[in-house]
Amino acid sequence: MGVVVITGTGTDVGKTVVTAALVAGALGADRTPAVVKPVQTGVGPGQPGDVDDVRRLAGPVTVRELARYPDPLAPATAAARSGLAETRPAEIVAAVAELARHHDPVFIEGAGGLLVRFDSVGTTLADIAVALAAPVVIVARAGLGTLNETALTSEALRARALTCLGVVIGEWPAEPDLAARHNLVDLPAAAGAPLLGVLPAGSGALSTSDFVLRAPDWLHPDLGGRAIDPAAGLLTTVGDRR
Repeated sequence: MGVVVITGTGTDVGKTVVTAALVAGALGADRTPAVVKPVQTGVGPGQPGDVDDVRRLAGPVTVRELARYPDPLAPATAAARSGLAETRPAEIVAAVAELARHHDPVFIEGAGGLLVRFDSVGTTLADIAVALAAPVVIVARAGLGTLNETALTSEALRARALTCLGVVIGEWPAEPDLAARHNLVDLPAAAGAPLLGVLPAGSGALSTSDFVLRAPDWLHPDLGGRAIDPAAGLLTTVGDRR
């Protein structure tokens, strides 16, 4: 699988839990996945960050956080407010390349959406994906507004000649509303890429053993899972006239 970038259509869409699910899907078969979090914001010194959540869910996988800033802001803004050094693109690329020497796949979890600025120069996660020639997985919301967010993210990827492997819904509600039910069907068209995963709400609260056991059932084989149709069983029919 190589290096894979994981971006969201925005913040709080479930990127970290999806990253953990991808790690769980990649475990075994002599594969040794790793996770890089280039920038962590909104977390103070000594507090657990996203990579810690990945390890809590997927087990003792190799993780690396390159920088963290205490304010819950976009990385460039958070770095400026903190007075701490920004994380440069070359550092991110070098860290990923070093991990890739001994790990496969290497997942890069972004901060917020695809075009959030990492530094004062304007570097984004998309730039890192270009530098590494890495494909991208989009993590999307289930509800109203997700089609536009997903389409815009996908359009930004195409503008940079980046490959979108597919879309994963980060949190599928126990009682999906009308918008979510239709979005389950419509997301592939919005993204111009297949729906490759659907994570149920509450996945991030599972124990490590339950999460690792269940995660492959949420993902398509292209992402290391065993769900040929990740949407199967979630809806018997949309059941509403368009």
